[in-house]
Amino acid sequence: MSPKNETGTRSAPGRAIRALIGWLLLAIGLYFAAALAGSLVAANPGWREPENGITIWVETNGVHTGIIMPMANDVADWRDLLRPSDIRDPRYYSTHVLIAWGEARFYRETETWADLTPAIAWNAATGSDETLMHVDFLYRPGPQPYRRRVTLTDEQYFRLAAAVRAQFETGPDGRAVPSFGYGPADAFYAAHGRYSALNSCNSWTGRMLREAGVRVGIWTPIAGGVMRWFPPRN
Repeated sequence: MSPKNETGTRSAPGRAIRALIGWLLLAIGLYFAAALAGSLVAANPGWREPENGITIWVETNGVHTGIIMPMANDVADWRDLLRPSDIRDPRYYSTHVLIAWGEARFYRETETWADLTPAIAWNAATGSDETLMHVDFLYRPGPQPYRRRVTLTDEQYFRLAAAVRAQFETGPDGRAVPSFGYGPADAFYAAHGRYSALNSCNSWTGRMLREAGVRVGIWTPIAGGVMRWFPPRN
């Protein structure tokens, strides 16, 4: 075989790898472009926030989002589903719950971003039927740069709470199925749903808000796509 052919043969795997990387980068670019487009198109475009009603909060850590709701009021009560014994220190069982949904392995093995590995990220992005609810118990949450207040009517809040409650798997006693979380004031619970890059934790947050009738993007797989609909208030 001639040196030219040997060189061509040796370079073939390199070309294949470069092509694969190129297609992967293209797919990632298209994903983020679609995510931006989906977050800019409003569902429930006629929604207007009422002057008075029930206060919830939409919170983000910059990557994930969740919804803060009162522990109990005249419209919905979480105390029959979520119990003080679900957390390591029941004294933290308090006035509000921050509820989010996500992939089980990602939640359990990435307490901080330093724990994230390519294998965990790939497992979550490509799809998993093992999902969890993550609940933090909070005392009278107030405004923060990462937390945005939203006011709902009683009917809207009823729909939101019902949609979120339906995501919990429950045992024979009707309670959510708990396991301890990262610290003394949070817990994980078995959940329904399949996680993927197309149905992320942020997609879940957007979907819950849409079911309540709130104006938010039609597809919000990225945290910023959720939070942009709820600007900071003075």
